[in-house]
Amino acid sequence: MIPVLDLKAGRVVLASRGRRETYAPLPASVLVPAGPADDAVTLARAFHDRLGCDEWYVADLDAISGAAPQRSLVRALAALGGRLLVDAGVSAPARARETLADAGGGGAARVVIGLETLPSLAALGDVARVVGRERLVFSLDLREGEPVLPPGAPPQGTPLELARAAVDREGVAAMLVLDVARVGSGLGVDLDLVAALRRAHPGSELLAGGGIGSVRDLERLADSGCDGALVATALHDGSLAKQHIEAVRRR
Repeated sequence: MIPVLDLKAGRVVLASRGRRETYAPLPASVLVPAGPADDAVTLARAFHDRLGCDEWYVADLDAISGAAPQRSLVRALAALGGRLLVDAGVSAPARARETLADAGGGGAARVVIGLETLPSLAALGDVARVVGRERLVFSLDLREGEPVLPPGAPPQGTPLELARAAVDREGVAAMLVLDVARVGSGLGVDLDLVAALRRAHPGSELLAGGGIGSVRDLERLADSGCDGALVATALHDGSLAKQHIEAVRRR
């Protein structure tokens, strides 16, 4: 289980169904009862101390939207000693190297390359060749099951076709399937898609996120062959606690 930090203008925001214009600072979290809940460093410490998690997914929503990346905040999170997966709108090798350096370097971090900001899958391969495939996670970004592409980009295939091209042609070793329309909904992940991706790519690392709201959701993902799950809302409202996470790890 990988806790999520969605960052916007220096604060942690509560994400809901991919409508980023409505995202507001996280109002409260059972993990930091004394607050402030929207402080990224405070939350990251709580993820480690209260949940036993030392890997965090960091979504720099400013950078993903085309603004300057929140580099100082990513560096502050990296200084806590956890392993970071950082999605900062990266689509080229130079930016990938910068992001990895901010996130801790030395093998302690990975850069997430999101489909929604990727000009082409060939660009994904370029990044993999420069920074190393082990330092990269391809995010198969979806909205209600449909691929999310940059504005003006032509269709590039179904989710399964895109995944196959990323793994077989561009050399991706790890993949995240993330349906933004399910984020914060508690509806759970599309298990059929996860299972299909697992069957098609048995040797790849497979992560999933979007709508995970209960320990049963985590169990179903594990049964589908998923290697890790991104969670945010269910951690803050207490639906998922340390004992749930440990039970799924043992499973």
